Amino acid sequence: MIRAAVLPAVGAPLEITGIELPEPGPGQVRVRLAAAGVCHSDLSLSTGTMRIPVPAVLGHEGAGTVVSVGEGVTQVAPGDEVVLNWAPSCGRCPACTGGEVWLCDSALAGAAGVHARTADGTPLHPGLNVGAFAEETVVPVNCVLPLPGGVPLATGALLGCAVLTGYGAVHHSARVRAGESVAVFGVGGVGLAALQSARIAGASAVVAVDVSPEKEALARAAGATEYVIASDSTAKEIRGLTGGRGVDVAIECVGRADTIRTAWDTTRRGGRTTVVGIGGTEQKVTFHALEIFHQARTLSGCVYGNSDPAKDLPVLAEHIRAGRFDLESMVTERIGLDGIPAAFENMLAGRGGRALVVFGTPG
Repeated sequence: MIRAAVLPAVGAPLEITGIELPEPGPGQVRVRLAAAGVCHSDLSLSTGTMRIPVPAVLGHEGAGTVVSVGEGVTQVAPGDEVVLNWAPSCGRCPACTGGEVWLCDSALAGAAGVHARTADGTPLHPGLNVGAFAEETVVPVNCVLPLPGGVPLATGALLGCAVLTGYGAVHHSARVRAGESVAVFGVGGVGLAALQSARIAGASAVVAVDVSPEKEALARAAGATEYVIASDSTAKEIRGLTGGRGVDVAIECVGRADTIRTAWDTTRRGGRTTVVGIGGTEQKVTFHALEIFHQARTLSGCVYGNSDPAKDLPVLAEHIRAGRFDLESMVTERIGLDGIPAAFENMLAGRGGRALVVFGTPG
């Protein structure tokens, strides 16, 4: 019996309870979690903005140590340190064969399976495939990637979602070039990763936008050269910071219609807006036909940073080892499993960066 954070039903409070994990079957790996980041996607799953089968063990951004492996597994062995990959690519569908592994048709197919059981035998699904809000998890071998050397195991959990997403939004989706100006909307875990990534890309000006004045120090430490408190005049203020022109690139990490619209309005003619935030179906963004023609801007969605984790993790590890990317600075709170509901409340209130569940932490 291990402890886990279980979502019993959409909209219901999380339950920190004991669950029974099976031994790894053929092609599976059992991992003892060192840490798991609390991502806004987990909150979206709990509220039903994103749909998964329930009851489920939430958590998808994690890292840990392989405990045991099932028949046929040769890629990893007991004792190996790994990062969980919540969106593994099948390698066979049109998206994968076309080089867009982040859009794999079956990336989330595992969420429908039975992952574990409660003490009374109730079957549990793995939230976003990996069920990382638990002391241990059992996942298919394609849901683990070797943790690159020189990356701390606990903070390495952030590589599994926030860092790949923020880095990929800058380098793969928006394709920020040296000398360009960038605005990042939302200074949570993904936003902090995007700010650091914009600095790595050589952006000349990096504007961070958030509702919270308290996040300015976090944003500037991550690479922001300017900090703007979100308001009805945000676009005008950012234009004022860029000589009236607007930024070359806006990266939206909130998932709200008004923020997406503001990000679009913030970019220059011919600029690029990348939407990373996950919003609900009720969030409607409107444009009129003339402005689409006249502004000649690009608006694009971004899934998992348009990243290929197997290729991007080694690149990110080099930035971490060289001191260009600081994982530690993204973590604003270390908690136990019992602290996840409060971390959800902090996200809703716009407080803090990334909360990290460290297993063995009281609570």
